[in-house]
Amino acid sequence: LKKASKRLTCHKRYKIQKKIREHHRKVRKEAKKRGHKKPKKDPGVPSAAPFKAELLREAEQRKQKLEELKQKQKLNRQKEHEKKRKLEAKKNAAKIKEKTEGKVGESSGKSKAKTNKLLDKNSKKSFCRELKKVIDASDVVLEVLDARDPMGCRCPQLEQAVTCSGGDKKLLLVLNKIDLVPKENLQKWLNYLKKEFPTVAFKSATLMKDRTMFTKRRARVDLSSTTERFGSKCLLKLLQDYGRTQNKTIQVGVVGFPNVGKSSIINSLKGVRACNVGLTRGVTKSMQIVHIDKQTKMLDSPSIIADPSNSALALALRSIIDTEEPGSAAMLEGVDAILNHCSKQQVVMHYSIPDFRNTEEFLTLLAQKRGMLKKGGVPDIENIAKTLLCDWTGAKVRYYSQPPGSPRPPPYLTEDKIAKMQECFNLKNLEEENNNTVQALKYPSPASSIIFQSAGMTDGTIEENKVIEDASEWENLETSKEGEEEEEDFTESDDDDHDEDDMEVEMDVKELGKRQTSPGNSEKQIPESEHSNSLSLSLDKTADEDDAYDFNTDYV
Repeated sequence: LKKASKRLTCHKRYKIQKKIREHHRKVRKEAKKRGHKKPKKDPGVPSAAPFKAELLREAEQRKQKLEELKQKQKLNRQKEHEKKRKLEAKKNAAKIKEKTEGKVGESSGKSKAKTNKLLDKNSKKSFCRELKKVIDASDVVLEVLDARDPMGCRCPQLEQAVTCSGGDKKLLLVLNKIDLVPKENLQKWLNYLKKEFPTVAFKSATLMKDRTMFTKRRARVDLSSTTERFGSKCLLKLLQDYGRTQNKTIQVGVVGFPNVGKSSIINSLKGVRACNVGLTRGVTKSMQIVHIDKQTKMLDSPSIIADPSNSALALALRSIIDTEEPGSAAMLEGVDAILNHCSKQQVVMHYSIPDFRNTEEFLTLLAQKRGMLKKGGVPDIENIAKTLLCDWTGAKVRYYSQPPGSPRPPPYLTEDKIAKMQECFNLKNLEEENNNTVQALKYPSPASSIIFQSAGMTDGTIEENKVIEDASEWENLETSKEGEEEEEDFTESDDDDHDEDDMEVEMDVKELGKRQTSPGNSEKQIPESEHSNSLSLSLDKTADEDDAYDFNTDYV
């Protein structure tokens, strides 16, 4: 069958058009009777009005305030949506896990036990427990220091625990990453540190992943090979000589703050990759025993936990950072502390960026230069802050600090304890070996390095009972049902808070709208000094503190 034609006769078409015109005419008549008129255009402030420019500026500021309040409300909603999406993703992942296991009844108990194990292994208390185990089991404790900031890597609590242990326990300082500081600066630090403890200059080997790969020429290349290492023979000889004097197999504990190179030193002494290493902080989570030879055992330990009472600089460089944590306030504070302790001109030259006014502008410029942008070309401040902190604790940034002017030992180090720590070690041979190590390496020039002001020793937590766990630190590891229920309650309370915030924002918007139509302030004349104060409006001020102007007032 053919489709019916849509063609009309001219009579019918004209009739329809006429009816439409009549209908529109009728609608216009009714609108006229009801009195609906077009809104009149705002005439603005008359030219004869006093303080016209100031009044216009105030009006513009009110308008900006309203826009900022609306933007704040929008951002809060987006954050809530992101939280809900993350929770839903976690729930879905947990459900898929339960289905794959096939045991719905027993899965809750098993997942609970697994979660407790993960939480226990990754918690700060577990780190302190393992560190204490290493210190107690060691005959010699190696405190690893970053040569760029040796004083900031020293932990007085650890040194006091070793020196005051009462036994024959010895403490050695290992100055690692010596290839990142100028030669003159390294010699100054060796002369300063050897007055307190025997100090070894060390440059650990950079170990690649234990795997092989094929190049374009199909040649088999082993990436587990090491680069050159310096100071390993000196340290190994020192430990072996001490073991012979004791006539027993000695256990050597390697301790220090995150990313100072503890595991890399053990790998360099062993000659192969025995311990896991990485740029992220907190890779080693438990004590590991590595046999160097028949007389020497090395004990790898987790990082020392930095005390929360330390300065922002110490926490930024020496604490374990949770990269999954969404909040960026702590990281921004850490970056700000680093920039405040460096020469601004040297930082600008090192990163090849233009001059900046504050930390946020610095991170924005760096993110744009490195191409770390979010959707819409917005600079990714959080990720660039994490990258910067990793660069400063890793081996990418060359900076150095000066040793203290007056060599005063800490109060827990008396002359007797210093002499006791230096017993059974051949200090002359150690000094000669250190000089050989210093002469064999290539060093950066002071002009290409950044001068850094150290914040002094960093307090650490060694006792397990003194650790304060962060509730949100390991939240991402929770997969049990109870954890999910708690998170649901948390989001509900968050939603309530969000609704309250929205109500407050809407009330502020209404108040600002009412203020613009309220009469009574037009007759007041504002002096210049008071007016200049009123111009410096902040976002934290409420609408009641501002002077309103009634634009409906007529001036004659």
